[in-house]
This record gives sequence, structure tokens and C-alpha cells, in this order.
Amino acid sequence: MPTLPLTVITDPLCHRHDTGGNGHPEDPARLTVIAGRLGQSPLAPMITTMPPRPAERQWLTTVHSEEYLYRFEETTLAGKSYLDHPDNQLCFESYEAALLSAGAGLAAIDLLEGGATSRAFCCARPPGHHAERNLALGFCFLNNAAVAARYWQQAHGRRKVMIVDWDAHHGNGIQSAFEEDPEVFYLSLHEHPTWSFPGTGWKEETGLGAGKGTTCNIPLPPGSDDAAVMKAIAEQVEPALSRFVPEALVICAGFDGHVADDMSGLSYTTALYRQLGHCAARWAERYCRGKVLTLLEGGYELNSLAASVEMYLTGLATPEP
Repeated sequence: MPTLPLTVITDPLCHRHDTGGNGHPEDPARLTVIAGRLGQSPLAPMITTMPPRPAERQWLTTVHSEEYLYRFEETTLAGKSYLDHPDNQLCFESYEAALLSAGAGLAAIDLLEGGATSRAFCCARPPGHHAERNLALGFCFLNNAAVAARYWQQAHGRRKVMIVDWDAHHGNGIQSAFEEDPEVFYLSLHEHPTWSFPGTGWKEETGLGAGKGTTCNIPLPPGSDDAAVMKAIAEQVEPALSRFVPEALVICAGFDGHVADDMSGLSYTTALYRQLGHCAARWAERYCRGKVLTLLEGGYELNSLAASVEMYLTGLATPEP
């Protein structure tokens, strides 16, 4: 039975980011099915739902250029259907939705730091980990995790931030934002770039300059299963956490590694995500005063997405067996 309360940060406007239908995987139904599943879950009594706020310009520009932000906003206002690549479909409301998706992490951090919660899950879209400083990519427009990390550092003084990303795809935008920064450690478990979008995230990429050693990529071959992930956590993730000793923990929770999700060739089961929730809770307790921020990234097969989110949050809120 869950013992810790959960705070879910979400907003109806995130549903209005329209990706054009026609089978586009990053669909508003993603949030609908998660909300429906959590509403019927044993977790429901433990969940408090809170709104985000739009991310302020001063925090967005810690990651993105002013030119890019203007270009993104003008593209939506002009009624165009995509930004930078046809994969990045958008509509008139997409800029405002993206501000709220990026701002969800900031609102969550304020709650975490203020003692209102210790477990915050941002159930918002569009996702963010592929967005570069000047480029939309892979359905992502603003890099939610990178903005959150900078906010946590600069608004709350948590200098050493660890971002653990287990989306099936490498978060190229997060890596590029921090690869020269020794105070933000980016660790990604993802399908090997030989077979997977965006073709980045090789094991040999470990950071640059002062940031050498604070990037860790763990590429997994197609077909990798729950056991492969847990082996990587034991042998690589936990030693990295122990060496870095973070003050703040951001989880980029992608659920597209599920065996039912055809956006990757990975073969995770729903049960894995409960184990990942236990891991995140353990790391938070060990290093980060019990506090952990989770951001929704990928996950496109609706049934497995909803079930996996429920299992992850169950693991996050329940003591380990």
C-alpha cells in the first residue's frame, strides 16, 4: 500500500497542443489515458493535482536562445503546422502549452523545496529532452529537464544536479546543454544509436572540457529487457550517483522502451517501471533529502503508457519490498 503522497503537475492546456492527427504518436490522448488510469488506481487517494505556471523567459534563456524562442512563438502565431521538421507538428496553442510543460518542472521544484511534497510528477506535454538550444527535434520544443536543472541551481541553490533519463531515445538536447558543465551530470539509458533516433548517445561521449566525466551514456541493443536495465543500474548508474553525490535529482521518464511500444526495439515489461520507481525513491532518500522530480518524456502505445506510469508512481511512493 502506498505510504508517501504524490503531487501530479498538469494542465488542460497541454491537451490542446495539436500534432495534427494522422497517427502522429505524440498525441493529446497520452495525457488523457494517464489521468484516467491514475484516477482509477489505488494511488488515487495519495495524489494531489496542482497546476504548472508558464516558464518565465529568464529561465528559458538559460537553455535556449532568444532568437529561437521568438521563432518558435512566431511559427505558432503564423498558423504554420511544424517547426524545423515535419515531425514537430504544432498549432496556435503549442507555444503556450510548451511554456506550461517547461513551467511544470519549475512549479514542482518550488513545491519540493518548500516541503509541500517529496515526489512530484509532471504529466505535461510537449516532451523536451530532444530540444536543442536553437532547434526543435523529436516532438520537443523546449528542453523541460534542462530548464528545470538550471532553475534548481539558480533559484534554489542546489548546485549539483543529476538527470537520469530512461526514455528509449537518447536526450541529445540535455547532453548538449550540459556536456561542458561539471555540476550537472546527465546519465541516459537508451536504445543503441546505431538503431535508434536521434543517432546520438554513444558510450564514448562522456563530456567535454570541465564537464569531462559528467555525461554517461548506456546504449542498449535492441531486445534488451528488464534484466539488462537492472544490471546497468547496479553496475553503472548507482556507482555514478555515488561518485557524483547529487543535491537534486531529475528523472526523465520515458515509457517507449515497453515491449508493446513500436517506437523502439527495446523489450521492457510494465513491471520494470515499478522497479525504476523504487530506484528513484532510493536515490532521492540517499542523496537528495528524499526529494525527486519526474518529467514525462516518451511513451506512445496508450495502454502500456498508462499502466507503466501507474507502476512507476507506485514504486516511487511505496517502500521497497
